[in-house]
Amino acid sequence: MNLNVEVISEEIVKPSSPTIDGLCHRLSSIDQLTPSHYNHLVYFYPKICYTEADKIIISDRLKHSVSNALTYFYPLAGRITEDQLFVDCNDEGIPFVGVRVKCQLSDVLSNLVPKELNKLLPFEVHGVNEVLAGIQFNVFECGGLAIGVCICHKIGDALSFFSFVKTWAAICRGETVLVAPDFESASFFPPQDPSEFKPMTDESKKEQIITKRFMFGAAEVEEIRRKYSDNSNQTRPTRVEALSAFIWEHLIIAKGVKSRLDTLFAITHLVNIRPRVEPPLPESSFGNIYSLALTIPSSTNSNIVIQIRDSIKAVNSEYVKKMRDGYNHFDKFRDLAARYGKREIVSFAVTSLCRFPRYEADFGWGKPVWAGSGDLGIKNLATFMDAVNGDGIEAWITLEEEEMAKFDSDEGMQAYVNAPKSL
Repeated sequence: MNLNVEVISEEIVKPSSPTIDGLCHRLSSIDQLTPSHYNHLVYFYPKICYTEADKIIISDRLKHSVSNALTYFYPLAGRITEDQLFVDCNDEGIPFVGVRVKCQLSDVLSNLVPKELNKLLPFEVHGVNEVLAGIQFNVFECGGLAIGVCICHKIGDALSFFSFVKTWAAICRGETVLVAPDFESASFFPPQDPSEFKPMTDESKKEQIITKRFMFGAAEVEEIRRKYSDNSNQTRPTRVEALSAFIWEHLIIAKGVKSRLDTLFAITHLVNIRPRVEPPLPESSFGNIYSLALTIPSSTNSNIVIQIRDSIKAVNSEYVKKMRDGYNHFDKFRDLAARYGKREIVSFAVTSLCRFPRYEADFGWGKPVWAGSGDLGIKNLATFMDAVNGDGIEAWITLEEEEMAKFDSDEGMQAYVNAPKSL
């Protein structure tokens, strides 16, 4: 459905306690390589605003608590320096936008349109903006709420995003025992001279692309796992491994690739490397602490799941040590392009938020009834999230419009997809 939103207020929220004058947060080499778009989610809550006074009280409570949270996550209130080496922790603050949504919350949840959900966020997901974070407080006509959160990917990965939201929510509901974030990622992955490498380019918005949400129930996911199991002693595939392989194979059908001889296929998975650093880094480590597992599907090994698993396993402690010694994890892609010359490269990226604390954003009035993404704007991308009831996986897939039409009508895939239920 088409969302009609009206901005009611906008202000800048600063940390409740001033950050040490002149303090700078050093970006890591992985931060430098990461594009500047925003990681984002919209959290939906049932009717809690019964009066105009309720809206004011809740809005003020959120602003006050996010101000306190910014004293812990002080780089978010700063600005990246021109040389892309530091965040100047100058307490310039983040925007807090109040919005009236002219429909019922149930209207949105019963007919989710990813591109329309972007209207519930404070920024364009791929907009050029020097501000590192932002909040949008959306109130529906029924009194339900949606809280849109954006954090610049340049400064933190998905786990960093959830760490901030979890801490903010804990402060809002009155918790006093908090886990402070660790901002030492640059000591493990020292920054490089920006002139020596090019960061990953953001090629969004250059083509007609669309994001759709596909629901795979627990039984269907289990069936897909069995589909990719073999009779050897190999461990059965994980949900993410099996669903990645399944979607990839149907994506190739949708793309209608005629010849594998002049086409190179590549699948990438984002891998959290905190547990792969020696000694392991805590989950509270803030920053981009990830690497990419690259799979080149081989015709000599028909079990693509095993190939995916092997590539993820290759991002081990030894590989992370190479990264700490200065290895650029995008060099493998440049080497790939050089090795295969002018062959067309068809790539597919997968990021999984399964088992992440997506529903721990309890600000004092209960957990969200649903939390989801907007239109991601990056083609050939799949993002996996646990279903709200824990029964299966939501797959948010972005493709070119023509390919999406073919992918969405693929009978072999639709046999495993559940019709989205009202939330």
